[in-house]
Amino acid sequence: MSRKAALKVAIASFAHTHAASYVSVLARVPDVDVRASDPHGADAPDSALRGAELAERLGVDYVDTYDELFAWEPDAVIVATENSRHRALVERAAREGVHVLCEKPLATTVADGEAMVEACRAAGVILMIAYPVRFAPGFAVMRDHLDSGRLGEMFAINGTNNGKLPREHREWFTDRQLAGGGALVDHVVHCADLIDALTGGLRAETVNAASNQILHAKAGLDVETGGLVTVRYPGGLIATIDCSWSHPSTSATWGGLTLQATGTKGSVEIAPFAEHVSGLGDDGEIFLGFGTDLNALLLAEFLDAVRTSGRPVAGQPPRVTPQPDGDVGLRTLEIMEAALRSAELRQPVALER
Repeated sequence: MSRKAALKVAIASFAHTHAASYVSVLARVPDVDVRASDPHGADAPDSALRGAELAERLGVDYVDTYDELFAWEPDAVIVATENSRHRALVERAAREGVHVLCEKPLATTVADGEAMVEACRAAGVILMIAYPVRFAPGFAVMRDHLDSGRLGEMFAINGTNNGKLPREHREWFTDRQLAGGGALVDHVVHCADLIDALTGGLRAETVNAASNQILHAKAGLDVETGGLVTVRYPGGLIATIDCSWSHPSTSATWGGLTLQATGTKGSVEIAPFAEHVSGLGDDGEIFLGFGTDLNALLLAEFLDAVRTSGRPVAGQPPRVTPQPDGDVGLRTLEIMEAALRSAELRQPVALER
């Protein structure tokens, strides 16, 4: 049997912590060549390993500039930059005819997100958003219960996404210009994506959010460190999202996510990151996760779509549109942006129809 032509996958930046995980997953995938570039790594405000040094540790080929990265003519690019830099790279990938997997949130503003989606649509390239929790086995069971009618008519969804202050390993998450905000940006969109999947892409009507800086008050941050978001959907469905940097820095893991869907006949709750063995050792708390590798499932979906779709043709949609796509990214970005606005105004914000 002849060997498949290798897919060329570019990693644009190590800014997002998931980038290293993607490299690790891709190293186990046959017929995939990987090359990375992280030109902003040297300017990062923290001491976390990035750039050529991290590439060497991960065993991945590295080039110094994005010009060199795109000159390699990749089939696909994973955009893992700081949030405010997503748009420029996604639009460049579209011009170059390169399929895109973009870290979440899609952008820092809805206007930027709309431009990105339109650029990819016009170029015929895939735009998938990196929401790995959508691939959790427990979430598939939750969707099945809802779709089968066993929960009845869904009227409430409660989500939590709480973690450690990300300043130690990736300080840009707490930089308003680079990230777009604080905990509301970091943690709202994961739950918003799951809600989007459960509702079949229903657009929110109103968003009401409250945030503060009580957590980590001595850190001197100019972004929110805790928040609560309430989202109303057509038909009366209410969703709440608790999104805070509330886990202590000594925790052995970043945090956790839960989601509860309640209908007229029952309720189901999932905790996708709860599978672990814990204990105490000389260095403190021990956390050994043994759950499904959600990043591997996410990348498998993306790579399969890239192979099936082949080289993009401008003006024609790709043969496969993997989910969650750019439209999902826009709907979740709308909620994030409205939450920031609502918290600032201290009143509900209606989404434009």
